[in-house]
Amino acid sequence: MSYTNGPRFPMGRPAITPGAQATLDAAGIEGVLLLARHVHGDWGDLSAEDLASNELALLTGMRLLSSYDLPGGKGKGKVWIITEADRAVTTILLPDEY
Repeated sequence: MSYTNGPRFPMGRPAITPGAQATLDAAGIEGVLLLARHVHGDWGDLSAEDLASNELALLTGMRLLSSYDLPGGKGKGKVWIITEADRAVTTILLPDEY
């Protein structure tokens, strides 16, 4: 992917839970690659309603959520990325850690 327009919002301080780190390590994926997708508005595997919510959140300053299905996850192959409404922190986590 090419991100020629730059980030769509400030992500604040990046954070990752131990569970999400272990899942990404097992899948052989660098968290920074998913963070890049998130801040450029590639929200991943979301419903049309959640995609629209993110677009509205960009305008209104609300929380942003991305969801990425990982290859070879054996049922645990999904991570979420959440940027808080105040844009102070962006966290990579597992859905069951929310």
